[in-house]
Amino acid sequence: MPRSSRRVVITGSGPLTAFGLGMAPLWDALEAGRTGIGPIETMDASGFPCAAWAAVPAPAFDVRQIVPKSYRKATKVMARDIELAVGAAHAAVTAAGLVTKGTAEGAAPTIAPARVGCHIGAGLIPADAAELAAALHTSRDAEGNFDIGEWGRAGMQNLTPLWLLKYLPNMLACHVTIIHDCQGPSNTITCAEPSGALSIGESMRVIGRGDADACLSGGAESKLNTMGMLRQHFAGRLAAVPPGTSASDAAARVRPFAPDACGTVLGEAGAILVLEAMESAAARGANATVELAGFGASQCACVDTVGVDLSASGPDIAAAIESALADAGIAARDVDAIVPLGMGHAPTDAAEAAAMREAFGDRLASIPLVTLTPMLGACGAGASALAVIVAAECIARQKLPARLSTARSGELGLDADACPSRSAELRTVLALSTGLGGQNAAVVLRRTS
Repeated sequence: MPRSSRRVVITGSGPLTAFGLGMAPLWDALEAGRTGIGPIETMDASGFPCAAWAAVPAPAFDVRQIVPKSYRKATKVMARDIELAVGAAHAAVTAAGLVTKGTAEGAAPTIAPARVGCHIGAGLIPADAAELAAALHTSRDAEGNFDIGEWGRAGMQNLTPLWLLKYLPNMLACHVTIIHDCQGPSNTITCAEPSGALSIGESMRVIGRGDADACLSGGAESKLNTMGMLRQHFAGRLAAVPPGTSASDAAARVRPFAPDACGTVLGEAGAILVLEAMESAAARGANATVELAGFGASQCACVDTVGVDLSASGPDIAAAIESALADAGIAARDVDAIVPLGMGHAPTDAAEAAAMREAFGDRLASIPLVTLTPMLGACGAGASALAVIVAAECIARQKLPARLSTARSGELGLDADACPSRSAELRTVLALSTGLGGQNAAVVLRRTS
């Protein structure tokens, strides 16, 4: 598709992470080098090798306090992922200085609702185990085994009538569009970690071709539940973190791009941005220092067919990088920093590192990497959108956050070892993500002046 001449900028960022709601607490923590990883306290994790995760602290976020009073009943059918998306969207809209139905009921919206779209990446939301327990218990045959016929006759009757509406992945975008009255193009992408960046790419195209003037875009997911942990355990992605391990020691076990990386720790996050046509932002006097200059996507040829083991040579992921650079009209030499996925899961990191080496060659060793997982955990569909948010903030502040944990990344030709925050001249930053299933996304961000 030919690139549209309509430029797209970021006018509001809404992260919801283990450090709380909004950019200020997130950046303060990243700059100070603090971790949000801590012990698991809300479920029995004794059967898992990893007894730590990075959870949004309960006192920092209550979805009922940010939705309009008229919408509070709907929070009863919001799974955790939906709550994260709604919270992050609220923070993004507030940061952008937009008036919407969700921020001021009855007031005239800043942008006509028909000109506001919404694209949110989601995970495959797992049902709450406690909610399913009664239904499964009454779905057994005479021998006590699960019976699909009994499930249909009796078990399902023990689920609440609106049960399914809590767990459909498109419900994230559904609630956000209703709350903020986004009547423009809307979509949901469920492609694991890159989902948020893929959604941002779709919003760029929608705005670029003139089908919307602004979009709420990004991703959200919580894997902090029994099914989320189980899936990642079977994928061999989790680090061994015994009960009683301190937060700092738990974070130290997550070592992105270390030659001997031993696994990751899960997190949860909502990461929504307000993307806006540059002329729309200028017309309303919005502060827009960062432009989304390029986007690229690709698919890995996964050797195991399900995407746990990615192509070790990295050409598939590199194709997304090269596509994004071409879309932005720049060369590899123009990139000043990279915010990769960097999970600390050795096979995924190796594929990502190989792709960056293919795209940037010998220069890669001098490009600083921003590694977020030791601080925020592996946040699923929210991870790649968080990478875009942090990349934009790095450009706006002309600063790189601290890094934790990794050692000996130089052996892989990377600049990813632990270090404090530091000032940097940043005009162009790349956000990169691959993920379970083999989808890849790359976003080029550029300073507007």
